[in-house]
Amino acid sequence: MNRRHRARRLALQALSCLDVQGAKARDLVLAFIDDSRDPPDVRRTARQMLDQALADRDACDELVVRHARHWGLDRLALVDRNILRLAVSELLARATPHKVVISEALQLAKEFSTAESPRFINGVLDAIAKALAVGAARPKSNSRDAGDAGDHEA
Repeated sequence: MNRRHRARRLALQALSCLDVQGAKARDLVLAFIDDSRDPPDVRRTARQMLDQALADRDACDELVVRHARHWGLDRLALVDRNILRLAVSELLARATPHKVVISEALQLAKEFSTAESPRFINGVLDAIAKALAVGAARPKSNSRDAGDAGDHEA
């Protein structure tokens, strides 16, 4: 398992915990990451992914709701919701090719969610990636510069 995938796993677990426990559990979540047996660079990357996903949460949620037709956030399984948040945050950052982001999200869904989840997550992320590529998916609540969201290829 590569280091970026291990970091995504840690970030997903942290996001899921915070989704259940709320912001009051942030110190515990950070301790969970720091106490992992992963190398320091993996833990550091996991914290960065977590921080970015939390900073982008409103924008991610807006894009997920827009592209997961007939599925409000409250209807999504906890793990699926957080896989999507993590992946959409990466798509917004545009530092990783969208195919890699989607592939990694599908792997997380296979590891942590139901048998139906990868298909659903793939469809939602593919729609978001395509919309971002053409500049049609600029969320109003995006924490990044509005000009930055559509200036780069995915």
